[in-house]
Amino acid sequence: MVAQAQAAPPANRHYTHREILEVMSGLMLAMLTSMISTSVVGTALPTIVGELGGQDQYSWVASATMLTMTVSTPLWGKLSDLFGRKLLFQTALGLFVAASLVAGLSQDMGQLIAARAVQGLGVGGLSALAQVILGDIVSPRERGRYSGYMGAVFGISTVAGPLLGGFIVDADWLGWRWCFYVVVPFALVSFIVIQKVLKLPKVKRSTSIDIWGATTITASASALMLLLTFGGNQFEWNSVWTYFLAAISLLMLALAVLSERTARNPILPPRLFRNRTFVLTSLASLFVGMAMFGAMIYLPQYLQIVKGLSPTNSGLMTLPMVVALFLGGVISGKIVTNTGKWKIFPVAGLLIVAVGLFLLSQLHVDSSNWLIGFDVAVLGTGLGLCMQMLILAAQNGSEQRDMASTTSGVSFFRSLGGAVGVAAFGAILTNRLMSELTEQATAAGIKLPGGGGFKLGSPDAIQHLPGPIKAIVLESFTRGLETVFMVGVPIALLGFVATLFLKELPLRGSSAPAVPAAKPLGKDDLVLAGLLLELVAQRVERVNGEGSALLTAVAKMAPPDGRSERERARSVAHDVLRPTSRALIAQATPPRKDLVTGGIAQ
Repeated sequence: MVAQAQAAPPANRHYTHREILEVMSGLMLAMLTSMISTSVVGTALPTIVGELGGQDQYSWVASATMLTMTVSTPLWGKLSDLFGRKLLFQTALGLFVAASLVAGLSQDMGQLIAARAVQGLGVGGLSALAQVILGDIVSPRERGRYSGYMGAVFGISTVAGPLLGGFIVDADWLGWRWCFYVVVPFALVSFIVIQKVLKLPKVKRSTSIDIWGATTITASASALMLLLTFGGNQFEWNSVWTYFLAAISLLMLALAVLSERTARNPILPPRLFRNRTFVLTSLASLFVGMAMFGAMIYLPQYLQIVKGLSPTNSGLMTLPMVVALFLGGVISGKIVTNTGKWKIFPVAGLLIVAVGLFLLSQLHVDSSNWLIGFDVAVLGTGLGLCMQMLILAAQNGSEQRDMASTTSGVSFFRSLGGAVGVAAFGAILTNRLMSELTEQATAAGIKLPGGGGFKLGSPDAIQHLPGPIKAIVLESFTRGLETVFMVGVPIALLGFVATLFLKELPLRGSSAPAVPAAKPLGKDDLVLAGLLLELVAQRVERVNGEGSALLTAVAKMAPPDGRSERERARSVAHDVLRPTSRALIAQATPPRKDLVTGGIAQ
């Protein structure tokens, strides 16, 4: 009987509040480090390009990370199902550290871009697996109180990155290479913390990997990102390259759908897309990503080019957004934990995001810093209310076996939305800017330097342009950004509509409504219950036909996944009933210590 009890799978461990905070310290440090690495380059990039050369490859230093982060997000969740959360999280950290060191040692733009691409792979793993691990150790009902801290990491990184990058570049005794080196010690500390405090039970998992699905999903997303990155820039929208990349993306998407329908262990199981909650939260996350990353990338340009702020001061101007995002996430998380009601937060959050983007679209050349701070605080409040709640809703509406796939899937769509938003908003800004420059220069009778090939240059160079030309540039840039933020308003409203259709499922967890306490089962009752479950399991395994009421009842305990009723019933008998039977009997008859040897009596 002792041997049988030991063979039973381990029960889910209950983590104390202190243990959860310890694990979260490692997760948040890793996420903060990785997110800072994606934003720290912004202020350092002009200096880097000046030293390494390759002005035509300027955009790829930033977009390479976004591309690999987006396409790798769903892979990490699935791989963690196969090889374990802790191992894969530490692997992502190791990949990130190695790529950071290589980026700092780069001698040309090709090496730097390659290193940034590998960095993106690590960032994708850290962002996805941090949410998966949090879902493993905290029930959905209790997760609200912790998810706000995770969401705040994204906001903090948007300020810490540019500030840190500006300081490092301005410090002659450091140099731009330390933009990559500085994150390494923090990543190593996170690795050690996770190794020490994260103790997840070992679970036997399938060993098959959906290689074809990974390839087609990656190829489809990569082709789309290449189209959005180079379209209208390296080649015309109406060109052979545009149609070629669009065709490749659609073809790979069709093959990905076919692959996921036939794979034994798909990366994004098709059953997820039959889950209404997953589909709606993924759509909302896609629109949140477009609005969030679009605003965060182009707002600093307004502050530096139009308002003439330094990189450090432009980072400080985004502090109201970070504070509002943090407070919105933390306060909403605590309310969800206390009340169990969550739907109001993503609904209200996306509506507030739309309002914030509309307010930003009304900024002018002479807008005051107080007005700018208020507008970005409104945007931050909306993001704080909805970002983590969408992941919480998706996890709560998924089966336990789909926890990793669901979390990484929602994160994938948010990252994809961010990548699409940055590329699309960049195209909108460029086209409107060039149009406005030409129109206003013609109306004023001013000939721009370089004619139709006029280049803006750095923010500092713009501030030193002759007065009339500078006025035209600032007004044109402001109108371009007005269009960018205005386009973001309907995008946020589409996310708002998606959240309206979410069904507010009760949160699973320990804080269910109080019921009268039941009398604890005695040892005889435990043995009887265990024997009955064993009897049911044996009867199910002996049934040969499909016409058994017992078989039907037991099969309903397994989710419908394409298997026959008999297969599902036998799976429940093997994976649920029999292990539970052994655990109940072992609880009623604990091993006796031998009074002579002090060992376990057999």
